Amino acid sequence: MTVIVFLGVLFSLMLIGMPIAFAMLCAAVVMMWTQGMFDVTTLAEYFITGANNFALMAIPFFILTGEIMNAGGISTRIVTFASSLVGHVKGGLGYVAILSGVIFAGLSGSAVADTAALGAILIPMMVAQGYARDRATGLVASVGILGTVLPPSIPLILYGVVGGVSITGLFMAGIVPGLIMALAMTLTWWAVSRKAGMARLEKAGWRTRGIAFRRAFWALLLPLIIIVGLRGGVFTPTEAGVVAAVYAFIIASLHRELRAGQLLDVLVGTAKTTAIVMLIASAAIVTAYAITVAQVPLQIAQGLSSLTDNPTLMLLIMLILLLFGCVMDMTPAVLIFAPVLIPVVQQLGIDPIYFGILMIINLSIGLITPPVGTVLYVGCSISRISLMEITRGIWPMLIVYLGIYCCSFCSRSSCWYR
Repeated sequence: MTVIVFLGVLFSLMLIGMPIAFAMLCAAVVMMWTQGMFDVTTLAEYFITGANNFALMAIPFFILTGEIMNAGGISTRIVTFASSLVGHVKGGLGYVAILSGVIFAGLSGSAVADTAALGAILIPMMVAQGYARDRATGLVASVGILGTVLPPSIPLILYGVVGGVSITGLFMAGIVPGLIMALAMTLTWWAVSRKAGMARLEKAGWRTRGIAFRRAFWALLLPLIIIVGLRGGVFTPTEAGVVAAVYAFIIASLHRELRAGQLLDVLVGTAKTTAIVMLIASAAIVTAYAITVAQVPLQIAQGLSSLTDNPTLMLLIMLILLLFGCVMDMTPAVLIFAPVLIPVVQQLGIDPIYFGILMIINLSIGLITPPVGTVLYVGCSISRISLMEITRGIWPMLIVYLGIYCCSFCSRSSCWYR
């Protein structure tokens, strides 16, 4: 009954258009009220505690890193370097998008930010070179979601905070799956581009490549610094965010491409995005407290276990997440389902880090799936095409992602992330 009350109130309020954070708070209040444990003081205490979390401090700094990267010309330097390497092969700009997407993912940790930065630079170039607009936009959108899997992924930080899971462990676990996704995109684009008439850029000489590499060198070092620093215990994920932001600011200043007038816009943009994420995170902590006290995870585990055995139960959980990922944005989905499902999978003997990577990949697919694919809408706004057109362009990549996800789920071994 408690589960029905919680989910009923939450999704009813979301359907009528209430913002996610307020819908979560209202659902928590109703659930606490029905359990006879409603207390305004406790509600306020957990709401403040939700934002007063050291691990969450990494998020504004990585968001700031992405803003500086775009405003300071770092994004353009990375794309130029990638173009000098692979732009001359058939469908070369598609490979540029994939290579640049991997690098961008190691800088900002946001699928939306990466898609916006890549799309603004590459989609006009691809269209000018004769690439189909829908196919080019679909590729950029599918590459953008690498930022949710590769470190420093903001969704992984949120999952770790609400689930009490090691964020460093999650970051390390996301490297191999993220690179496999990038490799799969490369093979998919090769299969697509060899059948289509796509222009090639002029092959860059080694001198041109050397110049492009020097211009992008300091930006290319940042993902390596973050990964080595985290793996070596030099700094925590939060400190990594500070390092990334300061490093990006220094690079942009040395390149003299970040003007003083742009700095205010960068800070304002960062503050707006951070405020939205922090509000939802605070509401999620209140909700997590309410569902824990009401023993919602235990009820869900008992209800699902009575229906099926452990392997099929895990499959059922993943199918539910895939469906909800198609109709919900990723941040609220992580914050709603992580505290509910982590205790359930732990009872099944599944490592929460392994489950977290599967969950994030699962929900990432929802970002490029109608009807509520946030990354799809970013791509549509940049290339000025309809949702139907971008869906036609993205389906090969979407099928491959689903195949990778199914393979990851079916392989029970989790040794690859230890």
